[in-house]
Amino acid sequence: MLKSTASHEFPDRLCTSLIGQDHPGYEATRALYNAMIDKRPRWIVPCADVGDVVAAVNHARDRQLLVAIRGGGHNGPGFGSCDGGMVIDMSPMKHVDVDPAARKVRVEAGCTQGDVDRATSAHGLAVPAGIVSSTGIAGLTLGGGTGYLTRKHGLTIDNLLAAEVVLADGSVVTASADEHPELFWALRGGGGNFGVVTRFTFQAHPAKDVYAGPIFYDIAHAAEIMRWYRDFLPGAPRELGMFFGMKTVPSCDPFPREIWGRRICTLISCYNGTEEDGLRAMQPARDALPKPLMDGMMRLPFVDLQGLFDRLLPKGLHWYWKGDYVDELSDAAIAAHVAHASMSPSELSLMHLYPIDGAVHDVASEATAWGARQARWSMVIAGIDPNPAKAPELKQWASAYWAAVHKHNQHGGAYINFMMDDEGEARVRAAYGANYERLVGVKRRYDPANLFRVNHNIRP
Repeated sequence: MLKSTASHEFPDRLCTSLIGQDHPGYEATRALYNAMIDKRPRWIVPCADVGDVVAAVNHARDRQLLVAIRGGGHNGPGFGSCDGGMVIDMSPMKHVDVDPAARKVRVEAGCTQGDVDRATSAHGLAVPAGIVSSTGIAGLTLGGGTGYLTRKHGLTIDNLLAAEVVLADGSVVTASADEHPELFWALRGGGGNFGVVTRFTFQAHPAKDVYAGPIFYDIAHAAEIMRWYRDFLPGAPRELGMFFGMKTVPSCDPFPREIWGRRICTLISCYNGTEEDGLRAMQPARDALPKPLMDGMMRLPFVDLQGLFDRLLPKGLHWYWKGDYVDELSDAAIAAHVAHASMSPSELSLMHLYPIDGAVHDVASEATAWGARQARWSMVIAGIDPNPAKAPELKQWASAYWAAVHKHNQHGGAYINFMMDDEGEARVRAAYGANYERLVGVKRRYDPANLFRVNHNIRP
């Protein structure tokens, strides 16, 4: 364990290098990925191992401190911090162990998506997860986890084999299909409600070189392309991951200068297989759709695809997210999408529509806590800009856009990783649907005092 440099208030058993409000590194350490969120914890506890996490949990429980849990630190509503309480910061815990023969990967909770991808890519493998390398693997997993490999191999939680968890009483357990199976069920989509997950064990799959990249079309074609996408993808090969987006071409390299600042719609795709098969899978788009402004699909390593957008989305931007699960994408909903996306307030603001089909639908709705197995899409609207003065405009645009399309979405819930902290209890219940009451039962068993409540909270 690390030696304390902080305060006599903490007992010797919490031997970490605490960061209090008078620490010279406090301001930099407390800063969140989403700069729209500003929180001032009393203590930040950088944890080097599970022992540090146990000590921090015990101290917070005994002193009745508010607790926030930080893994990769990518959380949109800022649940990786809190005002006046303790942040259990696992970002120093970054070990990844790959067993290429068994295709199993053990990952500590401070790892980002990029940390995992770089370790697995050396063996021609990947864990089905997100699409941005800076995303924390812990929060992404506990929320469900969708990405380019989802249609073929399922959600990240569908590839989770076990989790090491520090419970509210300070004990350390392994949750899996054989040990604490109800806890394991709840962790697969139920967020950080049940304990501090310090290590994950995943099943990996072959993913080395892929045929992938974005294709940009003028926004004038958005309704046509959105309808085509709606109808085409469910019947496409599962090896083809593809999401639809509406956004603006960033005014920077490597994009062609002549389309900088142009409003576009886009298909961003990844075929996990040979280039020949990838070309064949994408041919229907090239046959049916208008001439693109840019076709950036190419053969490249999967790990490079995962980092494709990192430079555009650094820590410190201002974000306001709104999400929905979508059962049916009607023509009326498409018209509303096009109208509002065409008024986006900044170059970085966007709407993405991710598929929920293929292998996700192969898993029964009650098999994991994740509550949208029968939806077809997961939508996110994100107002994004580096300028803090634009924060009200970002929120207003995203909220108005969401209200216009939400009335067309019958599901009622959203992916919890695309929800802000002002959603309300009804939206949390809707996110889990019929699984919610079972989650309440697991919460009562493992965290009856609701120590872990800085999240989309499931109340015991």
